[in-house]
Amino acid sequence: MIVKSSDADRYAAKPPKDLVAALVFGPDTGLVRERAETLMKSVVDDLSDAFRVSDLDDSALSADPARLADEAAAISMMGGRRVVRVRGAGNNLAKVFDAFLADPKGDALVVVEGGDLAKGTGLRKLFEEADNAASIACYPDTARDLFDVVREGLKAHGLSIAPDALEDAVGRLGSDRGVTRREIEKLALYMHGKKQVAIDDVRAVMGDEAEARVEEAIDAAGSGDLPKLDLALERLWIAGTSPVQVLRQAMSHFQRVLVTSIESRRGEPIDGAMRKLRPPVHFSRTASFKNQVQRWNEGKLGEALDLLLEAEALTKTTAVPAEAVCARTLFSVAAMARSR
Repeated sequence: MIVKSSDADRYAAKPPKDLVAALVFGPDTGLVRERAETLMKSVVDDLSDAFRVSDLDDSALSADPARLADEAAAISMMGGRRVVRVRGAGNNLAKVFDAFLADPKGDALVVVEGGDLAKGTGLRKLFEEADNAASIACYPDTARDLFDVVREGLKAHGLSIAPDALEDAVGRLGSDRGVTRREIEKLALYMHGKKQVAIDDVRAVMGDEAEARVEEAIDAAGSGDLPKLDLALERLWIAGTSPVQVLRQAMSHFQRVLVTSIESRRGEPIDGAMRKLRPPVHFSRTASFKNQVQRWNEGKLGEALDLLLEAEALTKTTAVPAEAVCARTLFSVAAMARSR
């Protein structure tokens, strides 16, 4: 059966008692791991309990397909239902699970962790169509999902979060649930003895001052703001920031502007195209980013990316000071932005 995304977390926390096996898969590996472990904890509290948890992987089952049934039928010496965990499962195991689901052994819950499996094929199709199994897809969190994840994650630690702090935190997070959980844990530890997270707390724990300075320089170049770019670069060099880091981050930025521009040309509203970016554009930069999408065309963006790539090569193959190469390139990009 297919478990809907909206029901996935609830289902994983309390699966049907007659469930034989569940496939948890998708591009968000952190969320795959989280939901798989939630499923297992519905049966076994301690996942390190070797008597009740059997940990297998794709290669082990490929080499010995019969082991799945053996592990599922095994009885715990300490009593209680067991869990069989299968990591890194691919479509090559479809036949193994087809035979097992047709005639399951024992009462263990089999939890299978897979990657980004294509729809309508192999292992995914098998679990979607089986009556005694479940298929749970794990896709990257949207911005709306992240708001809920951060709020609920902090609430579990007895913390609330101010609206501006929540928006800032979400803007700093990407699409991997595992990374998000770790950042929430760090924030909760930092907040020991306090009740509400403020924006300064988010910036103290989740902020990266050096990255913010680089973004300031890149936005100045992309907007054609020469005085602001000059000041931002001076701050970067005083702070000892690597010119190669600046160039690479600039390339990533203009690639994102290009992707958004292409989506916009195809009829997608700029705001909608920006919301699809991962990691999302930080809310403090949305106005500047949108302005750059409107300012640049695809041809000029291609030229800017070529300049940045050439600059990185120059810093590695010549004796020209890297700061000078980086600064000259970003000023050239800014000049292109001014000329529209």
